[in-house]
Formats: sequence, structure tokens, C-alpha cells
Amino acid sequence: MISKVKNAMSTLVGGMIPHHHHQHQQHHPGDGHHCGSEGILPPRFPYGRPDFLELTPELLQCSTEHATRPVLTGKRDSRLPWRTGYAEVINAGKSMLNEDQASCEKLYVKKPTGKHRNSTLHQDPGDTTGIPLLFWGVYDGHAGSGAAIAASKLLHRLIRDRLGEVAHLLENPASPLPICLAKNGSPYQTTESGAAEEPDAVSDPTIRYHMEKVVSVESLVMGVLENAFKQMDELIEREKLSYTISGGCCALAAVHMMGKLYVANAGDSRAIIIQNDEVIPMSNEFTPESERQRLQYLGFLRPELLGNEFTHMEFPRRIQHSELGKKMLYRDHTMTGWAYRTIVEDDLKFPLIYGEGKKARVMATIGVTRGLGDHDLKVYNSNIHIKPFLSCCPEVKVYDLSESKHGPDDVLVMGTDGLWDVTTDLEVADAVSTFLSGCDPSDPMRYTLAAQDLLMRSRGVLKERGWRLPSDRLGSGDDITVFVIPLVGHEGETTTGVEQYSCTLQTIGPGSASSVSPGPVMAPDPQLAL
Repeated sequence: MISKVKNAMSTLVGGMIPHHHHQHQQHHPGDGHHCGSEGILPPRFPYGRPDFLELTPELLQCSTEHATRPVLTGKRDSRLPWRTGYAEVINAGKSMLNEDQASCEKLYVKKPTGKHRNSTLHQDPGDTTGIPLLFWGVYDGHAGSGAAIAASKLLHRLIRDRLGEVAHLLENPASPLPICLAKNGSPYQTTESGAAEEPDAVSDPTIRYHMEKVVSVESLVMGVLENAFKQMDELIEREKLSYTISGGCCALAAVHMMGKLYVANAGDSRAIIIQNDEVIPMSNEFTPESERQRLQYLGFLRPELLGNEFTHMEFPRRIQHSELGKKMLYRDHTMTGWAYRTIVEDDLKFPLIYGEGKKARVMATIGVTRGLGDHDLKVYNSNIHIKPFLSCCPEVKVYDLSESKHGPDDVLVMGTDGLWDVTTDLEVADAVSTFLSGCDPSDPMRYTLAAQDLLMRSRGVLKERGWRLPSDRLGSGDDITVFVIPLVGHEGETTTGVEQYSCTLQTIGPGSASSVSPGPVMAPDPQLAL
């Protein structure tokens, strides 16, 4: 078991080879199924950066430079909704490609009709009828970028389609939601005689009043988001029968609809609202430490999932064989504190959760406990599946934009853990607020530049001892993806159809800055940034 633990992470750091290089790569368990003797199945989607950046093959190749870590942002004529700011940077070498993905879409929710009635995930960019919906998503991939790419292409469409099934209810938010719907989606009605009721239905309205729960439209939207995440995870599992979809991903999504902002998080990415220089957390991180009791309880209920290699108990350190019969501190799924117990043979197994902070792992393998994908993930050199301990269910938080007055400097910041590993919520809020206060409120690039500034602060500057922050602490060596989204819509935006976007590749030039037009704009090294 010790050798398994020492090598547990070796299966997670190989990254994702570009798909046109697949013929040079050996097949590994979990990356897909063999297709006869000709190799693995084709990828579900080819590798690339977010669609809204519209990178050329040359710029895509340039974006993979680990030595310079180029920064990608939208350029001045970008048409991201609400003048959304976006920036991303590749890791410092832990994987060949940037395994983060992102999506930003303007969609319209309406009840499916005609050819779309029985279909899903359809695209109709020319149709602008229905309830407007803005979507932002960041997906932090691991063990490959296949799951992150699939989610970035499909999750927002799943959400739109599921909302479309109840669009007629969303259009009347003041009306109470019907508890039961007929097969065609209309409210299920009963006759006065109760002939259409189920056998156990209650027809007396006075009794029904006390027995029925009142469910809000807000709760309905939250439930749609939660189910869409589960459906996305199931879709990835089904499509792995026909395609290669590697790894898994944390998923953080924000949906603006009907004056409310819904933020759904499954993983360790994070979202905060900055309002009047104050921070409002819009997500919680799901890690082995934060979900310890859930994981331990599952291990307690289903010990067969531990494969006779792990124990659901937690101890402050590994137990030595010589300590059998002695008393040691421990805690299980019922405890938040610690107590002593007499050590028995079964306690010598490796703990289900081991390590602290960013080094905490489930079964010595994975450091996040919620996300999409990972259906084939196993403990190194074993047949123990880890997926049963991982949840695809997001936590959804709601922010009502109508309850506060917002200025141009009030924003939602969404970022993968590469940002938050080295920058606190307060540091992010201070950096964004300070930057925006020095920008012209009418500048269409202010949020893009704020995202770029925030990303560069977390990445740091390349020195002899690696990427360093101004304090000389290590900067983030992970992929970093950042959205800076203003909380006020801006007049004059095009609101017809799904927006089309362009990209600027901002490449670090050591000690120099240059500009090429048309094409990539070269941004200065952070040391030279104004």
C-alpha cells in the first residue's frame, strides 16, 4: 500500500496531449475505451481554448508556452455580455496544456416546440424570443481536459433546455407554482368530484392549504441547475462509450435571469461579489477536509468501497504497527472534535482522507470532492474506484440584484483555484476595486483589464527561483481563469442572438512590449505594467 500512496499522483500530472498528437500517445486506463486494435476512440471535442476567444491555430500554439505563460484576454471590440472581463494563463509546467476551460453565452429560454420538442442541446443562435439568460462558466480540469471541454460546450445548453421545460411557469413568477404537472407540462387539474385525482390526493382546499408546501420560482431555478449538473455528469459517462473524454473537472457556473444571479459550484473554484468594497462569498469550496464527514459516512456505510485498503477513520498521523493496543487521537463521521481510541489492526490501513489543506487527498489520489467526470478514476495500481466518493451536485447561491443599488465598480469575480491558492478574497476585492477606481467608467475594456491585472498579480513575475509575487512568495503555478462581471447591465449592447467574440493574445516579452495589428496585441511584462 505504501508504494501505491507514493505513486498515487503520478496518474494525474500527465495532462492532456493535443488531440492531433493522439497517435503518438499510449492508451491509459481511464482515458477512454479501446476501439479494436486501431487505438482509442476519437475525442468528443478537439482541444482548444474558449470559443469566444476565436484563436487561430498559431495563437493556440503560442498560448501553450510554459516559459513565458502568455495571458489571453478579449480585445477592445469583444462582445462579451455586460462588457464582461476575461483573462486566462497556462500553468508553469504541471501539465502540457491549459486544462481550464470557460464559457460565456447569451441564451433565450422558451418552451420547446416543433422539431425541438423531443430534442435537447439544440443550437438556434438566430432565435431571440424567450426569457433572456446570461451564462458564465469556469471549468478546472484535472487528469486531462476532456471533461472540462465537454462541460464548457454543453452545460449551459442543458440548463437552458431544462429551464425551457418550465418556461411557462417562469413567465409568471408572482403565481404560486403548481405542485403537479400533467404530461404536457400544464398544471394538473382535478375535477370537483375528484375523478381525475390520484387515489391519495386531497381534494379539500382547507386541508390542502395546511399540507402543501409553497415552492418559489427561485427554488425551481435552483433545482434546475442542480439537476443540470447531474445530467451533465451522466452525459459524460454515456458519451465515454463512444468518445474519449479524459479526466474530470470542477465546475462553477453563474446564471443571470429575471433580475437574479444564481451561482452553482461543484469543486474548489470560487466566486465572490464585490459591492461597495465589501465581499459577499457566492460559493464554498468542496475538498476532502470540508466534506470529511460525508466521505467518512459513506465509507462507514459501504466499507466494500474502501477495497480493504483504506479506513474511514481519521488520525493525526499514520499509525505504526508497534502502536497496536495503544490509545491514539481519532475522529469519525459523527465527530467534529477529537477523542482517544484503542488502536486495532484495522486502523493500520491508509486513511480515506489524508493530508491537510491543498495537500489533502481522497484515497491518496484526488484533492477535490465535487465535480464532473472522473468515472474511470481509480486508486493507483488497484481496482478501487474513487467516483462513488465524488459528488457532481453543486451548491447554489442566489443574489437578488434588485435588492441593492449597484455602481460600475460592483462586480462578480469567478476564478479557478489557481487564482485563490495565492490570493485571498479580501486581496482580490482590494485589487479589483483599486484598479476599477482608476478607470474611466465608460471604458469598454475596464473589466477585461481588471481581470488581466488580477491574473498577473496571482501569477507573479518569473525570477530565478520561479514565478514570484511582489512579496517574494511563490506565485500560482496552476492554470488560472478569471471572469470579472459587472453587476449592472450596460445600455447600448447588442441583445439579439448569441454574441460573437474576438480575442487578444497578450504575450509576455522579457523586458519589452510590442504591438501588432491586426492580430495579437503584446502586453507588457508585469514588471513594466503601468
